[in-house]
Amino acid sequence: MKRDITDLRIGVLGGGQLGRMMLQSATDFNLEIHMIDPDPNAPCAKIAHSFVQGDLQDYDAVMAFGKHMDLLTIEIEAVNTEALKALQAQGKKVFPQPEIIELIQDKRKQKTFYKANRIPTADFVLTENKAEVAQHRDFLPAVNKLGRGGYDGRGVQVLRSEKDLEKAFEAPSLMEKLIDFKKELSVIVARSASGEVKCFPLVELVFHPQANLVEFLFAPAEVSAEIEAEAQQLAEDVITKLDMVGLLAVEMFLTQDDQLLVNEIAPRTHNSGHHTIEANITSQFEQHLRAILDLPLGATDLIKPAAMVNVLGEDDYTGPARYEGLHELMALPGVHLHLYGKKITKPFRKMGHITITDENTITLKKKALQVKEILKVKA
Repeated sequence: MKRDITDLRIGVLGGGQLGRMMLQSATDFNLEIHMIDPDPNAPCAKIAHSFVQGDLQDYDAVMAFGKHMDLLTIEIEAVNTEALKALQAQGKKVFPQPEIIELIQDKRKQKTFYKANRIPTADFVLTENKAEVAQHRDFLPAVNKLGRGGYDGRGVQVLRSEKDLEKAFEAPSLMEKLIDFKKELSVIVARSASGEVKCFPLVELVFHPQANLVEFLFAPAEVSAEIEAEAQQLAEDVITKLDMVGLLAVEMFLTQDDQLLVNEIAPRTHNSGHHTIEANITSQFEQHLRAILDLPLGATDLIKPAAMVNVLGEDDYTGPARYEGLHELMALPGVHLHLYGKKITKPFRKMGHITITDENTITLKKKALQVKEILKVKA
C-alpha cells in the first residue's frame, strides 16, 4: 500500500533561507521535514522537525543523516553526491537525482551538456589553468568562470582585455563569450516523477553591479508573447533532457537580436522565484514539494504584477543585524517582508527579501526603487 505523504520522513540537505521558505510551504501539507546544515545557527535550525549540524560535503555525515529518511532533497548544490548515490542505491528516493546535481555542480560539465543537447548558450572554451586562459586571448572579451565552487557571484569574473588575463583563475574553469544582452531573464520550471512539466511565467532580473547578485526582479518580464513562449519551451527542453525530477531555475540572456541563450541552471528553488509566494497561485516552494512527492503540479499563473528586492547587508557593516526603516517600509501598500533569521550581517549577505505587488507596473518599479532606499541592514 502506498504511504501517505504525511508519513514520510523528508530530509533536506541545507538549512538556509531556501529551506526556511520550503518549511513554511511544507507546514500546509503537514509534512515531516528534517534538515542538516554545517551552521548550528542556520535559518532552519529551530523550526525543522529535527536539525543536525553536519558537513553537507562529508560522505559519512550525509550517509548518517540520509539513512533515517524516506526521501531526500536539497536547497543548495554543494553536497556530497556520492553519498546521495549510495542512499539512492539503498532504495531512498533522491530528488533532484544525484547525477544531475553532480553535473550542475560543475559549470564546465553544465556547458558541455548544453552543447551536446543543442541547447542554445554562449560560445565557450574549457581551460585548466591561468596559462591556458592566456592562450585564448583572441576569445576576449570573455567571462571566466570557475568549474566548481562558485556561488552567489563568487568564482565569476569578466576578462575584457589582455591586461585582465593576470586575474584569470588558476584552476579548471571556462571562458565564455561576453554577451551583449538586452535583458537577463529566468524561468522556474518543475517536473514531477510522473513526467508532468510546468513553467512559471518569465521574469526579468537586474543584478547588483558590485556583488553580482540579483538586486531586483520584475514579473512579468517586459518581452513579447513570442519570447515568453520561447523561453518557457527552452526551460521545458532543459529539464526534460536532464530527465530531472524537482524544480529547476533556468537563467537566460536575451541578446540584442532577440535570441535566447541559457546562462546557468540551478536544480532547486531559486532567488528568481521568491516573488511567487505572494504573486502566483502556487509558490515555487510548494511546487518543489509537489514535484518531488509526485503530486499534481500547481497552477503557476501570476495573480498580479510583482517586484522582488533582495535585502542585502550594507557595505562596511559586520555584526549583529539591525534593521533601519522597518516601520516606514511596512506602511507601504502591497509590500511583503521576508527576513531569513540570520543574526549576523555582512556586506552583501542575503538577509531577506521584499516582494511588492501592484496592478500598475510603473508604480511597481517606483516602489521597488523606493523600498531599496528605505530598508537598510546595519550592525
